[in-house]
Amino acid sequence: MIMKKLMLSIMAVMMAFSVSAQKKVGDAVLPVSETFHGETVTLNGAGIREKLWIDLYAAGLYLNEKTSDATEILNGDKPMAIKLHIVSKLISSDKMVEAVTEGFEKSTNGNTAPIQKEIDTMLGFFKEDIKKNDVFDLVYLPAKGVVAYKNGEEKGIVKGKEFKKALFGIWLSNRPADDDLKESLLAQ
Repeated sequence: MIMKKLMLSIMAVMMAFSVSAQKKVGDAVLPVSETFHGETVTLNGAGIREKLWIDLYAAGLYLNEKTSDATEILNGDKPMAIKLHIVSKLISSDKMVEAVTEGFEKSTNGNTAPIQKEIDTMLGFFKEDIKKNDVFDLVYLPAKGVVAYKNGEEKGIVKGKEFKKALFGIWLSNRPADDDLKESLLAQ
């Protein structure tokens, strides 16, 4: 009897731990921390990107130190990541490339020329078929650059801090893709 109670207690603690190690965001579940190339980052905030009342993707911002200061994040040279969990069948490769292109235009105030080569490389990572429940991790590591993953598979690296600033600016600049999502990503 004592052994049974002990086992039930251990199982309850393990279940509580596994539940607390994730955050439900709309129809997606995001981990509260991630490790990329030995760097651990923690979920700063998460939200849903909507358009015309349709949920398109769940996004999570991962940092090594929590903050609600978008300028600090954009200018920072620390490990960070954006996770995009596709929750809509309406997201296609073409629509993703179009949205990311528009995001770069807004985050750079139309001045994409200095980083156009890097932008083109990043857009290439979105050109293969995109399906509901695909997950993209865009991870900035100061020594490497932005490492792009799709469903856990590394797709490539784009170097440059200015590129990283423009990329994260898609969600955190003064002209973000979605104001409510920006607020959610910065909510600790």
